[in-house]
This record gives sequence, structure tokens and C-alpha cells, in this order.
Amino acid sequence: MLTGTSLVGAAVKSPRIRSKNLVSVIFCEATAIYGVIVAIIMQTRLDAAKNLGDVLNPLTIKAGYAIFSAGLTVGLSNLICGITVGISGTSAALADAQESSMFVKILIVEIFGSALGLFGVIVGIIQASVQSFP
Repeated sequence: MLTGTSLVGAAVKSPRIRSKNLVSVIFCEATAIYGVIVAIIMQTRLDAAKNLGDVLNPLTIKAGYAIFSAGLTVGLSNLICGITVGISGTSAALADAQESSMFVKILIVEIFGSALGLFGVIVGIIQASVQSFP
């Protein structure tokens, strides 16, 4: 939301930045897709565990905490990624409106910020796939 409002506001001064800075909004949407991917992986793990039998089994508890920690890891990393991409996308739109050569430089910073969410997804997938319900 922060990126979109800054993009529209800066486009008033410099209309040429409208289409170029939509990349920042796309990076924000990619963060939501990361969460959906991990949710599907966790759902397939939980579908395999319909008949748990002994809920107090240590393997069941360990697998439950692994699924929980995977969701927490992906959720928090994507929250931080969204904030980072939003702030750097705002900076990209405002800097590009003033000087067009700044866009590529700030876009590289935005790509590194977007990588935070991807790293969280990788760690979350590893956490979710290491354990299986008995």
C-alpha cells in the first residue's frame, strides 16, 4: 500500500515513472505467493496425519512443532520482506521521479529486500519437510 500511494503521488510530478515502478508492486505480491506455497506444503503434511492415534507421542509433538515453526518462520520473514519492499519501493518511485538514473540503483536494493522473503520460504520448506507424522 505504501508503494502504490507513493507511486501515484510521484507520477503526478513525473508521469513517465508509472509503468516502470510497477515492479515494486509486483515484488509485494510475490510475498503473498510465498505464503500460499508454504500453506499448501503444510496442508499436504497435515492431510497425511488424519489418524494420529496417540496425540502425546513424542514424534507427533515434534512434527507439530516443526509445522508450527515453519509457518511462523515464513510469516515473520514475509512480514519483514513486505515492509522492506514497501519502503524501498517508495524510495524507488520518489527517487526516479526526481532523477531517472536512480531507479536501477534503488531497484537492486529492493531485489535484495525481496530475497529476505525467499530465504524465509526456503527455511520454512525445510522445516516442514524434515518431520513427518507417525
